[in-house]
Amino acid sequence: MVFSSVEEAREFFVNDKFATTNGMVIDEIGEDYAICSMKVCENHINAAGSVMGGVYFTLADFAFAVSVNNVHKVTVGMDSNITFLVPAKGDKLIATAKVIRSGKTTTFCEVQVKDSFDRLCVVFTGTAFKL
Repeated sequence: MVFSSVEEAREFFVNDKFATTNGMVIDEIGEDYAICSMKVCENHINAAGSVMGGVYFTLADFAFAVSVNNVHKVTVGMDSNITFLVPAKGDKLIATAKVIRSGKTTTFCEVQVKDSFDRLCVVFTGTAFKL
């Protein structure tokens, strides 16, 4: 594990301005996972009254970054895919990133984003390159 604590991970990612400015926080980290969350605000809602797709993507991408950088710092995304399953309900989104495979130069990760009612809203997968 690269980060010795959640606080150390938060200190590293304080420079991730887009995620942090939009209220995304690191809640928990472990050897092969990270949990990040955010409160859904008015400015996260699209014209149809649902959470904007980019909000889900950014939260999932943030959790992905935290988890893969905890395996090897510095690691950057090279590929990602997102599947939207259901619109979120409630006022909170929770992203749980799980490292599936960490190789010599790449890491593959899956992120599940759930809403306040523990409903699975989004599945994100990403491949990262270890610098």
